[in-house]
Amino acid sequence: MTDASREIDLVTRHVADREIAEGKARTVALARTYDTTPADLWNACTDPLRIPRWFLPVSGDLRLGGRYQLEGMGDVAGVIEQCDPPRSFAATWEHRGSTSWIEVRIEAMQDGRARFELEHTALVEEGGHWEEFGPGAVGIGWDLLLLQGLSRHLASGEAVDPAAAAAWTASDEGRAFMTLSSERWCEADIAAGADPAEARAAAERTIAAYTAG
Repeated sequence: MTDASREIDLVTRHVADREIAEGKARTVALARTYDTTPADLWNACTDPLRIPRWFLPVSGDLRLGGRYQLEGMGDVAGVIEQCDPPRSFAATWEHRGSTSWIEVRIEAMQDGRARFELEHTALVEEGGHWEEFGPGAVGIGWDLLLLQGLSRHLASGEAVDPAAAAAWTASDEGRAFMTLSSERWCEADIAAGADPAEARAAAERTIAAYTAG
């Protein structure tokens, strides 16, 4: 069984406003240190034969300027805009007609372990998705991926069973994990300057959407 509180506390979370060429945006950022080497973590995040063992099958041209497609996740695709192996890469995240941006960084720790950092940046529209759901709408999904996918794969070296992961997410333990994740993203939102009442209301709507049914 997974200790939801312990797993949640292994991740640091930040929310920030950002001005990009396309306009006003917000970034959700999370980081976690793993008991593996930077080389192994980089390989897990970039090898098209290994990515499906903890995430989803990926097709396309996985190099700078290349276009990728995530299989089994609707129409998610994008272009690899930056690549600095074995330290970082950045890509567009194109989904349902909108574009956001992800950046992954891998840092070598002094104790030999590797730190994974991810930023997901999206444009913000007045009265739009962010105002309704806040950072947890994206953040909970990434928290789940780090636990259910990357963490378990790195710990065992084995491929994650999608059916088992889905069953866990629907369990009481999985719902407790998502609820704690939502609370932490709400705290990060307030720390970044969001109105506390509005942030909490958005977090409640988000967790209701994640745990419905």
